[in-house]
Amino acid sequence: MSVITALGISYRPAAAFVIVGYFWGCFAAYVPVIKAQLGASDAVFGTLLLGSALGLVSAMWLAPRADRFLGKRSMQAAAALLAIAWLFPGHMTVPMLFALSIAFVGLASGLLDVVMNARVSELEARHARPLMNANHAMFSVAYAAGALIVGFTREAGIPPGPVFAAFGLVTLCLLPVLRMDVTFVAPEDGYTGRYPLVPILLCGAIVLVAFMSEATVEAWSALHVERTLGGGAAEGALGPAMLGLTMALGRFSGQAVAERFREVNVVVGASILAASGAVIAALAPAPMVAYLGFGILGLGVSVIGPLGLALVGKLVAPHLRTEAISRTAVIGFSGFFFAPVAMGLLSEALGLRVAFLCVAGLLLVAVPLALVTGTRQRPVVQ
Repeated sequence: MSVITALGISYRPAAAFVIVGYFWGCFAAYVPVIKAQLGASDAVFGTLLLGSALGLVSAMWLAPRADRFLGKRSMQAAAALLAIAWLFPGHMTVPMLFALSIAFVGLASGLLDVVMNARVSELEARHARPLMNANHAMFSVAYAAGALIVGFTREAGIPPGPVFAAFGLVTLCLLPVLRMDVTFVAPEDGYTGRYPLVPILLCGAIVLVAFMSEATVEAWSALHVERTLGGGAAEGALGPAMLGLTMALGRFSGQAVAERFREVNVVVGASILAASGAVIAALAPAPMVAYLGFGILGLGVSVIGPLGLALVGKLVAPHLRTEAISRTAVIGFSGFFFAPVAMGLLSEALGLRVAFLCVAGLLLVAVPLALVTGTRQRPVVQ
């Protein structure tokens, strides 16, 4: 099935992926500016980002309940909340206020992440087609676009606040597209299966590895290019933009790959490829070599997270799919917030080069996780 067909089937959640993508791309490219206006060290800034993890944990418990309450308006409500949440971090100059504002962002982003991934999984089951990679590719395209736009706004001296507000207006224009009918599946008569904790933990760990690695490059690639390699503001913004572009390419390609190869085999190969890219970025002598490393990392890591989410949707009973994806997504998406903390501490103690080498080691952890997941028997999902 072509990417265009996949996006035609899932264009409503795909719009939600675009919204999340351009906001985080904007943030990643503005990290040097926000960090400077806070006057925070690497370790302190990384710790401040932990505030968003608190919001994300709240989203884990709220998302399934909010989804059932809001129904077809779930994505609309979460996207509107996200647009409001992003109005605040770019204006903050007090570290604690920034931590509170980014916690609000984490809550809103987590809610939308869970709901939009659940909608894609429902469409996959309904149409018996893989759709995750195509939708996550739209996140990457939007992420790259957001980072590239910020490259120009930073060169023009525009602060982050107005740019986040502009993206918020775009989000409001997209809200009508996000309204989507939802079918809540009841348990089959006589269902006595256990709660699928093991599949959730295994798939969640795979997604966590992928998103922690992705978050590291998102939050710290611009600083690596500008501080370690002496690049300018536009060159720094090109770091996260390169990640987004290659991740989009990898995910669009992954749409075809997912139809021809077992998910587990793809995850193993992609993890090794991504780890090699992290090593290249860590040892790069100049920005151009770092871009090559970020690009290879993006190609590899692009398919790991979507396949982890797709796997859990296939490993659980249909009536548990939304809840299982919610739990798996939150485990995985927590990587976007815990990774910057770990990266900040490593950077403060050992430098960004060593920190990126640790990312390579982290990516290789996905290999045994995928192999163990592959040994589990999958039920037939109707």
